[in-house]
Amino acid sequence: MTNKNTQAPLILVDGSSYLYRAFHALPPLTTSSGKPTGAVRGVIAMLRRHLKEHPDSTVAVVFDAKGKTFRDELYADYKSHRPPMPDELREQIQPIHDIIDAMGLPRLVVEGVEADDVIGTLALEAQRQGQAVIISTGDKDMAQLVRPGITLVNTMSNTELDVEGVREKYGVGPELIIDFLALMGDKSDNIPGVPGVGQKTALALLQNLGSLKDIYADLDAIAPLGFRGAKTLGKKMAEHREAAELSYKLATIKTDVDLQLHPQDLHNAEPDIDRLIALFETLEFRGWLEELSGESAQEAMAEAVEREYAIVTEMAEFDAWLQKLKEAEIFAFDTETTSLNYMQAKLVGLSFAVEPYKAAYVPLAHDYMGAPAQLPFDEVLAKLKPLLEDENHKKVGQNLKYDSHILANYGIELRGIARDTMLESYVLDSTGSRHDMDSLALKYLGEQTVHYEDIAGKGAKQLTFNQIEVDKAGPYAAEDADITLRLHQELSPRLAREPSLEKVLDEIEMPLLPVLARMERNGTYIDAKMLAAQSAELEQKMREVEQRAFEEAGEEFNLGSTKQLGAILFDKLQIPVIKKTPKGAPSTAEPVLQELAHSHALPALIMEYRGLAKLKNTYTDKLPQMIDPATGRVHTSYHQAVTATGRLSSSDPNLQNIPIRTEEGRRIRQAFVAPAGSKIIAADYSQIELRIMAHLSGDKGLVEAFAAGQDIHRATAAEVFEVAPEAVTDEQRRRAKAINFGLIYGMSAFGLAKQLDIPRADAQQYVDLYFERYPGVHAYMENTRKQASEQGYVETLFGRRLYLPEINSRNGAQRQAAERTAINAPMQGTAADIIKRAMIAVDTWLAEQGLETKLIMQVHDELVLEVPEREVEQVSTGITELMQSAAELHVPLIADLGVGDNWDQAH
Repeated sequence: MTNKNTQAPLILVDGSSYLYRAFHALPPLTTSSGKPTGAVRGVIAMLRRHLKEHPDSTVAVVFDAKGKTFRDELYADYKSHRPPMPDELREQIQPIHDIIDAMGLPRLVVEGVEADDVIGTLALEAQRQGQAVIISTGDKDMAQLVRPGITLVNTMSNTELDVEGVREKYGVGPELIIDFLALMGDKSDNIPGVPGVGQKTALALLQNLGSLKDIYADLDAIAPLGFRGAKTLGKKMAEHREAAELSYKLATIKTDVDLQLHPQDLHNAEPDIDRLIALFETLEFRGWLEELSGESAQEAMAEAVEREYAIVTEMAEFDAWLQKLKEAEIFAFDTETTSLNYMQAKLVGLSFAVEPYKAAYVPLAHDYMGAPAQLPFDEVLAKLKPLLEDENHKKVGQNLKYDSHILANYGIELRGIARDTMLESYVLDSTGSRHDMDSLALKYLGEQTVHYEDIAGKGAKQLTFNQIEVDKAGPYAAEDADITLRLHQELSPRLAREPSLEKVLDEIEMPLLPVLARMERNGTYIDAKMLAAQSAELEQKMREVEQRAFEEAGEEFNLGSTKQLGAILFDKLQIPVIKKTPKGAPSTAEPVLQELAHSHALPALIMEYRGLAKLKNTYTDKLPQMIDPATGRVHTSYHQAVTATGRLSSSDPNLQNIPIRTEEGRRIRQAFVAPAGSKIIAADYSQIELRIMAHLSGDKGLVEAFAAGQDIHRATAAEVFEVAPEAVTDEQRRRAKAINFGLIYGMSAFGLAKQLDIPRADAQQYVDLYFERYPGVHAYMENTRKQASEQGYVETLFGRRLYLPEINSRNGAQRQAAERTAINAPMQGTAADIIKRAMIAVDTWLAEQGLETKLIMQVHDELVLEVPEREVEQVSTGITELMQSAAELHVPLIADLGVGDNWDQAH
């Protein structure tokens, strides 16, 4: 295809810039075989966007050539500090080039100069010929090329800069950008600049005195400017004039490269659809693959679908949308709020979609100065409430647990949740990407969405949604609903083709969503006074440990400083260095200190100090600050779509990491208390992963030991050490326990030797004896490794799947890590499935019995409930039965239950 409209802008894409930015900004996407694809997706999605927005334009992509350029001859250290290209990025370059060629786009690589210089030369020539030019880049040095007819576009941040835009963003116009870079330098390219001149100083000089040439023509004019350091800067500028002038040359984009072609020679060719299909199949870009079938080539590549995003500000229009929602078989919706804290967030607006590419945003509470009139908040919610609470009207969303909380803040109980796209993606492939909407849109739809930072800014000055102009907020919010609906339409058929995965979604993850929402909303009482007392005690203990550390070191130092600690350990005390950091410094990381602590007192004291500091900073100081002022409780957030194996994680606070092996850790659990008239019940599964191992392996010895109700560690010790069970010593039982748990985590004899602090030969003997006594376990492990290698994944008892992209890696360490995961994941994942099934069963039972008991926490293999005293007996019996019947194994599933006034007592 050739360009018919000569007025269409020429688009010059800085391929090298986007290559790195896509690689670092996007999630580490991979194919099922482990081939990295994130950078490919990012770059190609950006090119498709240009084709869509400028269907009549030539889109030429320019890459840096290999080897040195004229700038390296000017300055040997130019870009010398840059690390080598990561292997994961290097192997994505050829696929990017192949796809660009198959798309029919011109691809340029010119030796001896950089992509910037090729783009600069073509841009200025096209502009002189009267053709508009768009330079697509993320690099600030390109701003020097902007002038009437030449604009910069950064598709990753969704920004566009013309002459005024450059002036507004950088503080100077395009004509002074080179001077700006020459003064302050550019770390990314190792351009030196003038020492001590940062962005503010450079702007002060340029805005008051003019160009670099003007500044050096009158250095005495600097001192009267009055900014900090102005009086001495003139002398410094004179001393470093050579560096400033060299920096100017390095920062200047060459615009007279002797190219073999001209702008008018660049044309988009017809895409090679067969080649694209082959490439997309190899890279598993299924969304783009499906677009190619049944559409014309140019339409397929340009995504020429018009979006209709409405901002609803009239009640009649809202009523029309409400009717559409009622008539829809399924609709997507999303809430926009003032905060990520679901208990305190205020609703700002809602968005809806009933068909692809068509969505609406209903603004309700934007309150910036000059905000337009919006629909009456209470009236809109009153009209939506029956629909949102109706089980028969099916809804889909992205992370609907959060939206359900927001609606609950206004007395609306969300029902009729059909699917959650975050969970659809997670169940399909837990490790294939992150499961946020932006990552999923890129992975499955090949689209880069508008990010929140694009409309709200970043950092301390970031706006909350109520402060964002409705005209900006509307398209962003509507896109959320549209993308959600389209993701569901993409993911749902994939799940339907995998019945075992669909079952995991529909029978475990989706029913669990409202259970978790209720648990989060219930929250748990925290005794703030008790924690304050613990903080004071921890502080005192830290001082005592610090004093002992000073005595060991022979001087005072900052125990929190790794640099000072390293100097004491390795320089002063001459302790051998056993590991270094990537930068070459002696490591003081936890595993290193652990090893050194065997023979040196100071590392042990440092570890003790760090443990106490972590408890204080993470829990005793922080938990009281997390108490919600309205409920008087702490409300954690549970995450369903984070861990690879299906286990839940939690944050704000993270309940999974409160230590229980130390007295201080257990005391923190004492601060999780029951209100007056209630008790805490904690019920946890006994040795669940070992029981699952017995079930999956079918090993006769293990199955019989569990069936007989034996202490499994004592039974293992008796087998391995060849003594009667009653003769097993505590030390033998401890070692057997390490073997039992170590082997199900794929631990080697080397790892076991380190854990038990015994010779490796002894550890190997234990492992050999264990497998001799439990041959079924050994056979299970070998079969699992083989099966994982053949099919690329392992499964839990209930069909949850964990893909292992590195199971056949040529890198031995990566392959062995994948093999260890293959052995452990079915057990850890099955345990996760069982506790989730138990939670669903318990939640249902509590509702059916009309009990006031509340599920308040889930930690590892444990459920924690807040129980009115009159219900303790009934709940104790019911919970035990429900947990023990959550799965049918070849061995008994045992739940241990305790009751107390606080979590520690009940544990």
